[in-house]
Amino acid sequence: MKKINQLLFYFFVGTVMAVAQEQPQILVQPYLQDAQPNSIIIKWETSSGEESIVEWGTTEKLGKKAQGIAYDINFSDTRIHEVKLTGLQRFTEYYYRVRTGKTKSDIFQFKTPPFASDEESFNIVAMSDMQYDSQNPNKFSEMVNEGVIQYLEQEFEGKLPENLALVMIPGDLVATGSNYSQWKNHFFDPAQKLFAQVPVYPVLGNHERNSVFYFKYFSLPENGTPAYAEHWWYKDYGNTRVIGLNSNEGYRDLREQYEWLENLLAETEKNDAIDFVFAQLHHPHKSELWIPGEEESTGKVVKMLEAFSTKTGKPSIHFFGHTHGYSRGQSRDHKHLWVNVASAGGAIDNWGEFEGRDYDEFTVTQDEYGFVMVEVDGNREDPKFTIKRISRGNEEDFRDNELRDSITIWRKERKPVAPMPLTPKEDQEVSIEGTTLKAGAFESSHQGTFHAASHWQVSEAKDFEKLAFESWKQNENWYYKENRQRDDDLTDEKTRRLKPNTTYFWRVRYRDQNLNWSDWSEITSFKTK
Repeated sequence: MKKINQLLFYFFVGTVMAVAQEQPQILVQPYLQDAQPNSIIIKWETSSGEESIVEWGTTEKLGKKAQGIAYDINFSDTRIHEVKLTGLQRFTEYYYRVRTGKTKSDIFQFKTPPFASDEESFNIVAMSDMQYDSQNPNKFSEMVNEGVIQYLEQEFEGKLPENLALVMIPGDLVATGSNYSQWKNHFFDPAQKLFAQVPVYPVLGNHERNSVFYFKYFSLPENGTPAYAEHWWYKDYGNTRVIGLNSNEGYRDLREQYEWLENLLAETEKNDAIDFVFAQLHHPHKSELWIPGEEESTGKVVKMLEAFSTKTGKPSIHFFGHTHGYSRGQSRDHKHLWVNVASAGGAIDNWGEFEGRDYDEFTVTQDEYGFVMVEVDGNREDPKFTIKRISRGNEEDFRDNELRDSITIWRKERKPVAPMPLTPKEDQEVSIEGTTLKAGAFESSHQGTFHAASHWQVSEAKDFEKLAFESWKQNENWYYKENRQRDDDLTDEKTRRLKPNTTYFWRVRYRDQNLNWSDWSEITSFKTK
């Protein structure tokens, strides 16, 4: 009898273990995609199982159920599940959990986007190049959990979905896009607490290698060129249009991508609901830390965004990565920002490690880990956004979510007062070795603004079409850990050598820290001896 009981016991244990082994295991926890005011996509990965169910509702009791599809990820039993929830209310918090067979996730939350007419404000995180670094294997986990999530908890009241609308990632999510295990272990696992509650929108970097895994894991808006679905796309959130582009070899020079972008910007020009355009692509047009990483084709995108912003008055940004460090620059003649949002994990491109260059456009460059916060104000009367660089430092200097750079851009023009030209003036004679142009102090009717840039021009003709001298200086220029503009008050500028016995005309304009230029000063003249 004792032996029979033992046999029954072993049979029972074996049966339970066999059943347990048959139950699907969640390999990649739920994450959010393609959020709209009335719908959202939820995805997850399991070891097996075809059932794709999301239980959801406006309370933790859930109460509603939606079913979706499952498909293979790497020609094995593992399955990616995709469920689209529809019939949602805009700017509303929901609870959900996923289920495959008897396997259930924890309960998570998300919040649907608003319409632009709701005038809601919101925050965006932009970070990139989180690919695995064996010297700092936990850096991306630190960036998400001790960086983004802790920063939001400290700066804002309420829950994560209430304080963060979406995550932008301009490329290099993993070190090797064709390596299946890296997607789970190096990208999704470290960020599961963030991606389960906030939609993530990446674009392809060079490390993704155009991998099939990228296109299976992500369900991005399919509003790009049909033949290149998810290579380029756009997403509206409130008063902001986010554009994803592909700057990789084989795609960066495709006529179809630029035609699509041109048409999209033309539509955006007429769309009164959109105040701001944020584009993201992987490769920089210019890079102060790493010149070999520059890509000429990105310059085409920059010019298109510059022209759009100047024509429409709608400020724009291009976010990028590839160079592992932070840079913030601005176009001289357009209300357009250049923002490198790396590195969120990849090894830092340290100062002096590679060939670099001090470009006029860039105000700040830092060889540090970190992420960028974008705080968007949805007020229709006077909308604005603020960029904040939140740093985690580097190997030499650790920084615990330190604010290292910030700039605010208003939708509406807020011109400073045109400067007063002082000297030289009224045909004053100067040496051919050059002269020092001098103008009056910066003035603005807008409280809190200060002198952030000066633009000087000298010409032999009053139309200034052919320039003898030109200079654009900004109030700060952090390059190689040094501010090369320190102690320059921007009210004077030394010209280079000039022609003898020649009459020259000169003018100057001032810019505030919000990228608003004054009108040009009055034109005045001087003569060389």
